[in-house]
Amino acid sequence: MANQETILTVENLGVKFDNNEVLRGLNFFVQKGDVLAIVGPNGSGKSVLFRALLGLVPYSGKIQWTPGLKISYVPQKFNIDKDLPLSVEEFLKFKEKKPEKIMKALKAVGITDEHHIQQHILKERMGWLSGGQIQRILIAWSILDNPDVLLFDEPTAGIDVGGEETIYNLLKKLKDERGFTVILISHDLNIVYKYANNVIC
Repeated sequence: MANQETILTVENLGVKFDNNEVLRGLNFFVQKGDVLAIVGPNGSGKSVLFRALLGLVPYSGKIQWTPGLKISYVPQKFNIDKDLPLSVEEFLKFKEKKPEKIMKALKAVGITDEHHIQQHILKERMGWLSGGQIQRILIAWSILDNPDVLLFDEPTAGIDVGGEETIYNLLKKLKDERGFTVILISHDLNIVYKYANNVIC
């Protein structure tokens, strides 16, 4: 659509670690409301691109976000020691103190509508959750402050095949409800064709 607002412009982006060139001459833009998928083999620099977009690694070229955008990031792997004494509630309270907002986010990611089950999962240790539950908790965490842009690095890493589609359906539902822009890394081309409106290969 011609009237769509461009919220990210990337021009001639390069990233080097010592003499190892990871990204070179990358150009693209993202419009408000897009779902952009980044695909490529392991080691092709997809996660490095995310880190550059977040300003976490030195780069050459230009990365220009619309000023004032709220950007949330869900990492690819989030391995938590089973013995870490951190509950779901404590983890979510790092970002949001109001219980009603936490409950709303849990409900939004399908941790169930039943109040007592939400309360139960709030007390659960992060290290005791399944891969799918952790991913939902991370998504709940990422939407707590109503971001404009969500960056997902392999949203379904460590999740069984049945759960993959569910996570993508959840992302689509949240995007439709909240109107944010999504940039995601994925290996699954079937999923990409189904959910993304732009692809960087």
